[in-house]
Amino acid sequence: MDDKKGSFKPIFIVLLASLLIAVLWNSVPAIKNSVHIILDPSAGALLNWNLTWGMLILVLIITIITTIIQKYATDQKNLRELKKEQKLLQEEMKKYKDDPAKLMELQKKSFAFIPQTMKLSMRGAAFTGIPLILFFRWFIDIFTVLGSPKFFGFFSWFWFYLIFTLVFSSILRKIFKVV
Repeated sequence: MDDKKGSFKPIFIVLLASLLIAVLWNSVPAIKNSVHIILDPSAGALLNWNLTWGMLILVLIITIITTIIQKYATDQKNLRELKKEQKLLQEEMKKYKDDPAKLMELQKKSFAFIPQTMKLSMRGAAFTGIPLILFFRWFIDIFTVLGSPKFFGFFSWFWFYLIFTLVFSSILRKIFKVV
C-alpha cells in the first residue's frame, strides 16, 4: 500500500477545516449566509413541507450520498481482505484463550490491523466531512428558529438524524456492498 493512499493527512486537513467552519459559523457571515442560500430553498423546503417526513428524506439522501462516497473513496477489496484476516485472527484467539502468551502474541497481530483499517476506511471522511459540518450547522440554525421541535414527541433533531442514519446506513451498506 503506498503511503499517499493510506495517509491520515487529508483527514486531518478536513477535520481542521471542519473545526474552523464550526467555530467561524457565526463570526464570518459569508459562511453561514452561503450555506443558507443553498440549503434554505432545497432542504428547507422539505422541512417546511412536513417536518418529520422532510427530515427523514434529508437523512436518507445524506446517507445515500455518504454511502456511495464511502464505497468509491475506499479500497473495498483491500478492506474486505483485512476484515477477513481479522476474523481469522479472532477465531484463532478463541482457540488460545487459555494460553496467555499465545493470546498476547495474537492480540499484537490484531492491533497491527487497526491503523491500516482506519486509514482505508477513513478516506471517505475527507470528502464528506466539510459538507456534513455545513449541514449540521444549518440544522442547528433551522431547528433553533423552529423552537427545537421534537420528532415523535421526544427526539431532538440530532437523535432523529443519528438513529435514522444508522438504520439507513446499515441497509444501504448491504445494498451497495460496502465494507
